[in-house]
Amino acid sequence: MSDDPVETVWHGRFITAKRQGKWEYVSRARNIQAAVIVAIDEDDHVLLVEQYRVPIGRRCLELPAGLVGDETEGEDALDSAGRELEEETGYRADRVESLGEFYSSPGLASEGFTLVRATGLTRIGDGGGTEDEQIVVHRVALAALPAFVAAKRAEGLAIDVKMLLLISGALLATG
Repeated sequence: MSDDPVETVWHGRFITAKRQGKWEYVSRARNIQAAVIVAIDEDDHVLLVEQYRVPIGRRCLELPAGLVGDETEGEDALDSAGRELEEETGYRADRVESLGEFYSSPGLASEGFTLVRATGLTRIGDGGGTEDEQIVVHRVALAALPAFVAAKRAEGLAIDVKMLLLISGALLATG
């Protein structure tokens, strides 16, 4: 644990670059966190989204997700997850529950996310996110997911690390 003070090197609307001793890292401005949604319907299909990500310069296959409280002050992770699921995928959940807090890249970023399970899904629209996001929604059978991810990777899509939650069994299988 470092006793060095934290120095803000740069501050933007959504992220802040910081330095503490020899460590350089980023954090979300205003301590905003994210909600990541695992939405699996009654037919064992999972909802995924595909969208262009500026930092990596290409489209990425991901679980639906969004920032908590970026639009409404005091919004909690479960409310945010429900809102983002509808906005991105066009599905509404009867129930959302927290599966815990996680950190995707703790050596580089302080950002964490609440993993949320969404159940009782009803399609209420097309999804696609906001006008500038151009999100493509995929509803994929869990059994077909490893092959689907491999095909998307072969097309040149990036695969978000959180996808490992759903495909790790297939990746680690021997034989």
